[in-house]
Amino acid sequence: MKKLSLRTRVLTGAVAVAALGAGTFGAMSANASTPAAAPAAVKADAANDNLQQTTHLTVAAATKAARATLDAAKKENQRVSVAVVDRNGNTVVTLRGDGAGPQSYDAAQKKAFTAVSWNAPTSELAKRLTDAPTLKDIPGTLFLAGGAPVQAGGAPIAGIGVAGAPSGDLDEKFAQAGVASLAR
Repeated sequence: MKKLSLRTRVLTGAVAVAALGAGTFGAMSANASTPAAAPAAVKADAANDNLQQTTHLTVAAATKAARATLDAAKKENQRVSVAVVDRNGNTVVTLRGDGAGPQSYDAAQKKAFTAVSWNAPTSELAKRLTDAPTLKDIPGTLFLAGGAPVQAGGAPIAGIGVAGAPSGDLDEKFAQAGVASLAR
């Protein structure tokens, strides 16, 4: 048998070590990707207080309220934007009326968020700033008249915000028209 050169022996050994290492790494990778045992299922039913039911406006109802708001503004030749948010402050519908200013879109959303967050018209909330001026520092809020909460059983389920009219009183009047449309 012919004796292999040192160079050949080193290369053969390196290949053997690499092959062995690859096999070990592959086995370890396969073990690492094996899924862990699934946690036990938790029973979720209203009887054991794991669930809470809430009331939300449908998209159709939110759209109806937004349209009624724009219609009320149009009757008075006002160009506004309207936003309807859900109980969590997430926007459901936003409509920018023809000719409404670019700032009105964002302001309407913030007024709607503010109204639902405190379950009060934003004109009332603006009055509270004299006693608690830092309220206005809460992100996403706007303490100007023009927001109205939508309630079910006295609890807030949505907010309607309007912006773009020459006064907050008009904005809030139009928002209230949107709320009233939901009772019809």
